[in-house]
Amino acid sequence: MNALSGLIMGIGLSAACGFRVFLPFWGLSVAARTGFFSPGAGFEWVGTWPALMAFSVAAVVEIGSYYIPWVDNLLDTIATPAAVIAGILMTVSLTGEMDPFFRWTLAVIAGGGTSGVVQSGTVMLRAASTSMTGGMGNFMVSTFEWIIAALTTLLAILLPIAAFILVLAFIAYLTVRYRRIRKNRSANPA
Repeated sequence: MNALSGLIMGIGLSAACGFRVFLPFWGLSVAARTGFFSPGAGFEWVGTWPALMAFSVAAVVEIGSYYIPWVDNLLDTIATPAAVIAGILMTVSLTGEMDPFFRWTLAVIAGGGTSGVVQSGTVMLRAASTSMTGGMGNFMVSTFEWIIAALTTLLAILLPIAAFILVLAFIAYLTVRYRRIRKNRSANPA
């Protein structure tokens, strides 16, 4: 895998980390374990059986925990920095052929930034759901998030360019939505 395709795949998987932190790592581990691709130098451990088992357990526990009312909101405070770190690690693990400084800089900006923006969008969605339903409607948000995380992971591994385009569209949507909310709040201070 060359650096550019690794970066594109890394950004797609980083976006998936913004929805669920461990599910994209599980997908990456399955892909590495089956020989679909080879992780960058220093990240070969991602394709080992112990890593696959650990990511499997972590993904199941993470998905299940988001179905517990109010725990999901608590998890968002932990998941936000974890998603950024996961996005950075995801991107750096896939861009192994670059100069280390450039590799880590891109990983922080593109990978961490992408997962952070997506995670921020899910936090806002969960907060809105919590305020409207008292937390009882959050199971729908949780289901949406893990399904999108799984689909984004699969798409990023199989069709990285398509995943990249969808990620850009999603970030553009979040940006427009955020600007509208700010504009409405400044026009109607209550």
